[in-house]
Amino acid sequence: MSEQITPAVKMSGITKRFPGVVANEGVDLEVQPGEIHALLGENGAGKSTLMSVLSGLYYPDEGEIELHGRRVDIRSPRQASELGIGMVHQHFMLVEMHTVAENVTLGLKQPRFRLDLSKTEAEIEKLSQQYGLLVDPRAYIWQLSVGEQQRVEILKMLYRGVDILILDEPTAVLTPPETEELFSTLRRMAAEGRTVILISHKLDEVMSIADRITVLRAGKVRATLDTQRTSKTELAQLMVGREVLFHLDKGNFQPGAVMLKLEDVNVLSDRGVPALRNVSLTIREGEILGIAGVAGNGQRELAEVITGLRKARSGSVCIDGCTLTNCSPREIIAAGVSHVPEDRLGMGLIPNLPVSDNAILKGYRTAPLSRGPFLDAVSIRRFVQTMIETFGIVTPGQETPIKQLSGGNLQKALLAREINIGPKLMVAVHPTRGLDVGATESVQKTLLQQRDHGAAILLISEDLDEIFALSDRIAVMYEGRIMDIVNADQAEIGEIGLMMAGSRR
Repeated sequence: MSEQITPAVKMSGITKRFPGVVANEGVDLEVQPGEIHALLGENGAGKSTLMSVLSGLYYPDEGEIELHGRRVDIRSPRQASELGIGMVHQHFMLVEMHTVAENVTLGLKQPRFRLDLSKTEAEIEKLSQQYGLLVDPRAYIWQLSVGEQQRVEILKMLYRGVDILILDEPTAVLTPPETEELFSTLRRMAAEGRTVILISHKLDEVMSIADRITVLRAGKVRATLDTQRTSKTELAQLMVGREVLFHLDKGNFQPGAVMLKLEDVNVLSDRGVPALRNVSLTIREGEILGIAGVAGNGQRELAEVITGLRKARSGSVCIDGCTLTNCSPREIIAAGVSHVPEDRLGMGLIPNLPVSDNAILKGYRTAPLSRGPFLDAVSIRRFVQTMIETFGIVTPGQETPIKQLSGGNLQKALLAREINIGPKLMVAVHPTRGLDVGATESVQKTLLQQRDHGAAILLISEDLDEIFALSDRIAVMYEGRIMDIVNADQAEIGEIGLMMAGSRR
């Protein structure tokens, strides 16, 4: 008879409520020592809330927690840290104007009066080499890339001696090579006996890194499965509660008149160097033109020069036959252009305003939302409620600050607003970045519906699978130039990859 292993973490009957929302309901979770355990679920399924309970940010309304067989009462992150629990949040908790070493020691009880930075830096350097988390302990946080900042967060936890490490969507802002480096570090930690809990909604990632997977949906545990005994299809169905289509049927391409025409457009970046170099392209009604390219090759500047957010040095931008080069964003919107920007909360939405205000940002000047100079409150409520129901936006209410919505619902709200203006041209930048499989499917279906209704769509994405799945034609950008434009049904992924690296077709 084999000896039963005491779980490193045992959460029993955890319930956490917020006004209008039950985030976790009767959740049971067991994680073993030396295990990489994935918490999988849609945006808003309750994954981060559950781990915030374990890490002391929230106190549960019901339930109890055991660590290594001993019941504990965790009421603060400091107490969780003292118990050996550390959490790396999706949005890093670092002080940009301080060095790596200063951030790592921030909040520690020792030393109390005099900090020996050189000793601390040496200890951090040793840790970073041991776990492959290479970072200069003397560098300031603002000097580091996003991937390096994440290493600092993990080093903070290792320096504190945590044996239970929680990572919330750790790959959301990482490049593929950075993701591989992170996974190598996590495997090394697990091999040493540490427990790793990974919050994610990415099926490929959890299948490649996790030993076991617990699926949450609507705040409840739907299943805990061994990774080797499950599949992406089963996990997706558990996450969403229905079958998920991994390959969408985009139907036949029926192009109409030219809706967007760029001729020899040149644009400078924020640093004053050329970002777009003699870019020429056209998009027709009922067509999706996908822009493929490694980040930083002019995609953002392309979207901004079309939507009036950045000035062109030379060249012309024509929309629906009208020259609108360097016109204001308001004039571009009036011409029937909608914009789904890369930064949902920073540029697309106003975080502290309610869902209702964000929903009417582009239509409040016209009937039925306004009568003359005055807003029509009754019409606005009716309009917003219709939008919520049509697009399946999950929100406690119209007056909820939009920043409280999950990533998928933020994107649905943004898309709903942009589609409601009846766009002739839609500029969609990374429309599914950070979304779970169900929300991704919903957003992609919405884009295809707009294309079928005659809209011209410029799709900018670093996800080549998405580019191939949705695009009718694919343009490849490298160092601000269009390398070539090819029909999607004739394109080969290897050929596209070479062009992304700078090789001409």
